[in-house]
Amino acid sequence: MTDPAALSLREIAAALRAGALTAAALTEHAIERHERLGGPLGAYKHWDPEAARVTAEAANAAFAAGADLDPMQGIPVSVKDLFGVRGMPTQAGSPKRLPARFEAEGQVVGALRNQMAVFMGKTHTVEFAFDGVGINPHLGAPCNPWDAAHHRLAGGSSSGAGVSILEGSAYVALGSDSGGSVRMPAAITGTVGLKTTAGRWSLDGIVPFSPSLDSPGLLTRTVEDAALAFAAIDPVCDGVALGRALDAAEVASLQLGLAEAYFWDNCAPGVAEGVRGALAELERAGARIVDIEFPEAAAGQAEGMKGQVVEAEFLANMRAELPEWLETLNPFLVGRLASLESSELLPSADYLANLWAMRRLAVAADARLKTVDAFVCPTVVGTVPKEEDVRTPEAYIAANCLVHQNTYLFNILGLSAITMPIALDKAGMPVGLQIVGRANREERLLTIARACEKVLGTGLERLGTPPLCR
Repeated sequence: MTDPAALSLREIAAALRAGALTAAALTEHAIERHERLGGPLGAYKHWDPEAARVTAEAANAAFAAGADLDPMQGIPVSVKDLFGVRGMPTQAGSPKRLPARFEAEGQVVGALRNQMAVFMGKTHTVEFAFDGVGINPHLGAPCNPWDAAHHRLAGGSSSGAGVSILEGSAYVALGSDSGGSVRMPAAITGTVGLKTTAGRWSLDGIVPFSPSLDSPGLLTRTVEDAALAFAAIDPVCDGVALGRALDAAEVASLQLGLAEAYFWDNCAPGVAEGVRGALAELERAGARIVDIEFPEAAAGQAEGMKGQVVEAEFLANMRAELPEWLETLNPFLVGRLASLESSELLPSADYLANLWAMRRLAVAADARLKTVDAFVCPTVVGTVPKEEDVRTPEAYIAANCLVHQNTYLFNILGLSAITMPIALDKAGMPVGLQIVGRANREERLLTIARACEKVLGTGLERLGTPPLCR
């Protein structure tokens, strides 16, 4: 069998339909990859190869009977352990299983289920998605496969998602993004991560964190793969039209906005250099990189750091839905919630003022992006830390703020965004280029990112294979 890692999702789908590849063989290859590499990497909280084999055989039978259920039929998928998946427990990164109602499947998982996608298991998440660096004192943290010498973190809160893609046990990984929780682990692991606009995809069947900002998303090997998976899940996307747009995408017609203030602060050695080098390649291919003002960024970050929406919604949801789980929250989260609990949450006027300020900034930011095709910046400015370096509250808070610097604000501003791998920093860790588009314009964003990928190459082409995945 041709190594599926050498094929795009579109090529795999075509091979499945032509009979050159079977869903069972593809699934066995994914299982073998995990069994060979997954032990030290620890991507999964719940690994279910037998259920995967059953679904793969059913997908084979459907193909044999002439039933084509759309592109994801027979494709191995991992699912962040915030999403309900029938027959699999949900813990949401907590010490114990959540009630059965949190195992019900929502629209995102249901769309894949209806296409006979093969669910390989549930990937690790930080506790209730409340962290960006990827630590979990209860269940342990996946290991970033780019560092063979240390247990370096893989980002959060979708901490196992990028690792599952790199080890080859999944070709699409479902995650959620409230402050960067798809884009951060994607950038940190050298994969592609798409954050959808909040409200575009249903939150049903997903353990809530901050419903005002929560948005489902996905991680893949390439932008082209992300576009196919997006079209398969999205309830309104015209997949055929998107495919044609991707094929025709060229950077020569693009105008990309760049802001020198804020987004380049605190960059680790090699991060700014890697992103600016990629932008220079795009310019040589005909893209126009233009300086724009983006005052909504700093203003949005300031509103977000107040915590009056995110932390208040999280605590209110926990009190209403999972009060017993508040008793087992890890100390880092307890510390972040202490001020809210001492004041009995917040006065409603403060909460609403913070929410309305975010919404006003979102309208202004969307209007500002009308002047360019997309906005570009580094995804994560720092090098992801080793697990041993974030064991104190002070170190954890500093690392968590740094990793969120360029991602959280785009949740606050209600925009769509994607990250793609473009370099390794001086520590040998992946660097992501973040491309930001207008709200609910994911098809256009994916087309722009695919045009860039045609020039820059895929993550495998630019970065190679991680040491722990060889």
